[in-house]
Amino acid sequence: MRTAIVNLGGIVTGDLASPTAAGDAILLEEGKITSVGSIDAAALASADVVVDAGGTIAIPGLIDSHVHITFGDYTPRQKVVGFLESYLHGGVTTAITASEVHVPGRPKDPAGVKALALAARACFLNYRPGGMRVHAGSIILEPGLTEADIAELAAAGLWLAKAGFGAFDTPYGYAEPMAWARKHGMVTTMHTGGSSIPGSSGIWAEHVLAANAHVSFHVNGGPVAMPEEGFARLVNESDMALQICTAGNLRTALKTAKLLDEAGQPERLLIATDTPTGSGIMPLGMLYTISHLTSLGGMAPEQAIAAATGNNARAYRLNSGTLAPGRDADVVLIDACAGGACGDALSALDNGDIPAVAAVFTDAVPRFVGRSRNTPAAIRQVRVAQCRLPMDFSGGGH
Repeated sequence: MRTAIVNLGGIVTGDLASPTAAGDAILLEEGKITSVGSIDAAALASADVVVDAGGTIAIPGLIDSHVHITFGDYTPRQKVVGFLESYLHGGVTTAITASEVHVPGRPKDPAGVKALALAARACFLNYRPGGMRVHAGSIILEPGLTEADIAELAAAGLWLAKAGFGAFDTPYGYAEPMAWARKHGMVTTMHTGGSSIPGSSGIWAEHVLAANAHVSFHVNGGPVAMPEEGFARLVNESDMALQICTAGNLRTALKTAKLLDEAGQPERLLIATDTPTGSGIMPLGMLYTISHLTSLGGMAPEQAIAAATGNNARAYRLNSGTLAPGRDADVVLIDACAGGACGDALSALDNGDIPAVAAVFTDAVPRFVGRSRNTPAAIRQVRVAQCRLPMDFSGGGH
């Protein structure tokens, strides 16, 4: 499928090294971005769908790198069906599991946690709720797992390992299995902060450093933050990515961003939601945290957007997250909300407003065009200008 997006008012790339791109058009074809900035006449004429962006701003699809999925588009924690599709209407085109820890009665023996991770991964390989790509299946590290178990999982395609909910006597017990996971090519993640569910314990900077995680999960608290001195330690004594989450402590989220900026390492900042959990369902959580960083933390909107897109993609080795030829064709059009105080999406973020989501594309396919069901309407009109397919991509169809 070939989709052309024209008449853009701006392009935010998600890449900190080059945060904006010149031009007013993007071409998507067979699941990939083929052109950013301009589209030649022949390609435009042959497009299956042409979307007139109406002067809105294109950004990469948001990557929520901390989502508590189970199986299917359902969360038993909040008893909600369809939450992932709802997140897509908040501009989230990729969700990454934080482990399937909320599966009712989840197993805790080695055979059970292996089976749970493999089953979750397999279930989402070809299931895309609302068009969202879901990276599922993270092995929950428990006592009794061996390096051979980790090697077996990696050979089967599992690439995520989670520390923080196992039955180790102390959090230092995660260091050995985390080292195995790293050795076998997995991205390793670790709960950071106070206890989040009954039976779990606080995990602080010294534990995360000992485990040498790739990503410190919800470093600002999930939902309770770690002791204050730990933030500088993680920034200065490691190169791990530091993930801040909407369902955490806002003050320490801003502190983490400031410390990384002062260290000259903004690429280590990741944005996620840590939902659905006790904090609930948050379809606009990614947008809220972007607005918090810009309006309260003084961060440029383009940098905050990169923390929710390109930075996550780099940490998790994904091909999405930036608007550039060859990247996955996941694009979101945003604008200032109608009736607000600002005239464009980036100014709205600086003002502390969430932007309107006016269209979402994943895998080069328009998932809706015109209006999200979860945000106010955009100031500008986004419409399908041409469609050669027997399909309705308008917001009214959703």
